[in-house]
Amino acid sequence: MDAQFDVMVPVRVDLSGGWTDVNPYCTDFGGEVINFTINKYVKARVDLTEGITYDFDVPIGSGLGTSGSVHVARIALLGKDQNFSLNEIAEAAYQAEIKSGNKCGRQDQWAATFGGFNRFMFHGENVEIMPFEPARSAVKWIKKHLLIAYTGISHKSGEIQNQVWSRYQSGDEGVIEGLHRIRLTTRKLADSLQRDQRQLFVESLNEVSSAIDSIDKSINAPFLPVIKPLLEDSSVMAWKALGAGSGGCAAILCHPLHIKKVREKISKSGWQLIEWDYENTGIKMK
Repeated sequence: MDAQFDVMVPVRVDLSGGWTDVNPYCTDFGGEVINFTINKYVKARVDLTEGITYDFDVPIGSGLGTSGSVHVARIALLGKDQNFSLNEIAEAAYQAEIKSGNKCGRQDQWAATFGGFNRFMFHGENVEIMPFEPARSAVKWIKKHLLIAYTGISHKSGEIQNQVWSRYQSGDEGVIEGLHRIRLTTRKLADSLQRDQRQLFVESLNEVSSAIDSIDKSINAPFLPVIKPLLEDSSVMAWKALGAGSGGCAAILCHPLHIKKVREKISKSGWQLIEWDYENTGIKMK
């Protein structure tokens, strides 16, 4: 815990299921998400003159759920004498984000609050934390091969969300089918992690990106000039835009023999590699 701050809250990497945690889809069909938190934080402290002030280890608009972590940090600080449960903190943070005008689901607030590797299910307004323990070998393999890169292109997740959900409400078959595919692929990805089936994990991550293209091609488009050549020469096995996409961060799964090459290519492209490790704890309070 950083002594300068009163609370630290991690940000998350969403592997699969994003979009399905958002209403109305999670009410109509149910949603499911797999994510994990990393050792990059939103840090907050109470300043007697300025109120709550924040410090960020990663840029706002990075696609790592920073806005959700901000709301979790604020609720945790404001309610620290009220014995809120973790579920109550996460729900209050979600409600605060909705009131701020940002269309979002609940995965970011729950991940930031609880930390670690998570499998959440969403049924309307309810969140179910599923028992989930990836194989230790799978977790180590992901850490070795998964790069997180910040493009420098900031995204506004609320605007992207509004575009997609407007099409969903109008019955757009591409959006609806894409969401169904994401939900089904999330279950396959969970299986791949629990049994350390690495080829299945690669296939699942690629299926997620393909399904996101069905929802809206503009989500993945800003990443393709850098990512596509790396996919074509097989130095990258799979990738996905993090968060709502259209900028921010990408998760890039490297071929075991080409990690160094991919790191060099990413850096030369102007993207910033984020050095990361897992964070197994959620809210940290003084």
